Amino acid sequence: MSRGKLAGLIVVFLWFFVGGIAHFVATETEMRIVPPYIPWPRAAVLVSGVFELLGPVGLLWRPTRRAAGIGLFLLTVAVTPCHVYMLQRPDLFAAIPLWALWLRLPIQVALLALILWCTRPERQAANSLSYYRAIKHSKLTL
Repeated sequence: MSRGKLAGLIVVFLWFFVGGIAHFVATETEMRIVPPYIPWPRAAVLVSGVFELLGPVGLLWRPTRRAAGIGLFLLTVAVTPCHVYMLQRPDLFAAIPLWALWLRLPIQVALLALILWCTRPERQAANSLSYYRAIKHSKLTL
């Protein structure tokens, strides 16, 4: 595994593990960002917190790394309504600057890309690189 990929795994691990702990340490605070149309906000926070703790643990073992990455990717997509809600109702989150609320969206996209990249099996990554090199050196144009 490359140093870059290892660094990516460490970032993803810490991001979700620390976030998962926050779901249990600051449950009331986390519940505030759950949009009102999502039922049972406490359960939503606690269940997502469990997955935010299980996912990083799954990253530690190579046989479960890809599945954990897919789960963390889906979880990240699933919490998007919370980020959108915060942008729709910035008055409820006055302690957070509006620019920071907006910044969460591109950070989330970058996190999704990082999850996909650092949990992709090495063999698949090598095949992708070989494919890219073959296209680059062929007379075909894309």
